[in-house]
Amino acid sequence: MLEPDGLSIRGLLNPGKNFGRLLLDFISLDLSPNVINISFQQMLVTIFQAMLATTIGAAVAFPFSFLAAKNLTGRSRLLIWLYFAARAILNILRSIEALLYVVIFVFWVGIGPFAGMLALSITSFALIGKLFSEAIENIDTGPIEAVTATGANQLQMISYAILPQIVPPFVSYLLYQWDINVRMATIIGFAGGGGIGLTLTTFFGSLQYHKAGTVVAFIVVVVAVMDFASAKLRESLI
Repeated sequence: MLEPDGLSIRGLLNPGKNFGRLLLDFISLDLSPNVINISFQQMLVTIFQAMLATTIGAAVAFPFSFLAAKNLTGRSRLLIWLYFAARAILNILRSIEALLYVVIFVFWVGIGPFAGMLALSITSFALIGKLFSEAIENIDTGPIEAVTATGANQLQMISYAILPQIVPPFVSYLLYQWDINVRMATIIGFAGGGGIGLTLTTFFGSLQYHKAGTVVAFIVVVVAVMDFASAKLRESLI
């Protein structure tokens, strides 16, 4: 049956049978020891890949966030250029998706978890830096004024008036970013970032949908557990 524009409705619906067989094969999980072992190992790689990226990104973002806080550098005529430069760097890095970063690093260091970790480190630095700087900007100015009135210098003011206020939200943001990175590590694996994502795209590419279904089940369980655990930890910190 042809429509006026020459398209066949029956032809469009014909792949539906193949989709049904594909879906059935996908939910028929392969629970063989070999597939379970591969999925478990690559899931661990993904988790630690995300943890290392979060750690590196946060380590760089922590001192950088003080430069991007308007209440610390944006009010001084001598330091305001640092504020605008820091904000511009964070905005530029956040505007680029992790998939583009991983493509660049795959070309640079090759396919594998290292390229994915580097890509996630940059996105983690950009997002955590923004969140950290906003947390610093929202602190109570009372302790700062009290410490400054005692004659404390800039470093002492940060140590005794700012850090005690920002540590709880900082830890909460770190847990949140780690949770995000575990999810993103799965996505960037499709672009060569290693981990469970690369295993998943390998099974899909070889049409082993029953094995791919097992990998997806691992991802769903791990992400759900981490989301629940990180949410509980953030509630206890805030």
